[in-house]
Amino acid sequence: MLRYTLRRAVWLLPTLLLVTFLVYVALRLGTDPVASYRRTNIRASKKKIDQYIAANGLYSGAFGYIRGYFKWLWGFVTLDWPRSIKGSREVWPHLKDALANSLRLGLVASFIGILVGNALGVLAALRPGRLRDTLVNSSALVGLAVPPFVSALLLQLFFAVYWQKWFGYALFPVSGVYPAGHQGFDLFLMLKHMALPVVVVSIQSIAVYSRYMRASLLDVLNSEYMRTARAKGISERRVLVHHALRNALIPVTTLAFLDVGAVVGGLIITEGLFEYPGMGRFFLVAYSNGDFPELMPWMVLIIGSVVVFNLLADIAYAKLDPRIRLG
Repeated sequence: MLRYTLRRAVWLLPTLLLVTFLVYVALRLGTDPVASYRRTNIRASKKKIDQYIAANGLYSGAFGYIRGYFKWLWGFVTLDWPRSIKGSREVWPHLKDALANSLRLGLVASFIGILVGNALGVLAALRPGRLRDTLVNSSALVGLAVPPFVSALLLQLFFAVYWQKWFGYALFPVSGVYPAGHQGFDLFLMLKHMALPVVVVSIQSIAVYSRYMRASLLDVLNSEYMRTARAKGISERRVLVHHALRNALIPVTTLAFLDVGAVVGGLIITEGLFEYPGMGRFFLVAYSNGDFPELMPWMVLIIGSVVVFNLLADIAYAKLDPRIRLG
């Protein structure tokens, strides 16, 4: 197992270097950091512009991108990050807050989606073609068919607009992490503001996991070795828990790790609709400003999260199915 893990981990650093270099090139070509700086700081002197170019390694010429990338990389790993082009503020404090908000929202929604979705998938697979299987499948199809912006709008209308009209107050807030002007930590207020975004994200997550688990478990339950286990007199519960679920979880594990890894990137549509200050909104604001010093660290966090969780998914495969380690 250790050898398998090390073999997978050895590709981690080269992958990160290659992908971050490609992202660096794409952002320089797509946003034109120097033009964005001039547009945002119209009164900036030539000296200020030159300082910005030097601080971010925005060199020109045949090897300008390679030289600039390694200058940026050294500054990133030594925590010598350039300031944002708008307001000249430090990037990390703002990025850290956005990351914490997205992790809170995404992990809660992922936990609900994985737990409820897999439970529903198991219930449906144990009685294929029966009423509960039909209900789970139909509900999952509806959940997949309704886009997040539609479910978000419906929830906002019902729990805020119409609830206010019927009862004189909004049951759940529809924007932010806390009410405007609030200071300090308040768990109840935070959960209240998270409630509707979590529901929006969980709807599709539950639908996806329920269908994946149902299909995976049905495939396992109908396999030859399951029939052999039953023929040996092993109880149905033991067959299900110790044989079927372990194998059915292998494809579901892929999806779970990729979903959790993607949480760091924020939930751009949901965060935009609820004005939730997470990584999604951070990216939208930074990209609209062409803010290169903010976009690169954001991209590195996303890439790093996806690559690391892909590695964890590989390790989980090997743990669930030893045959994978031998491949």
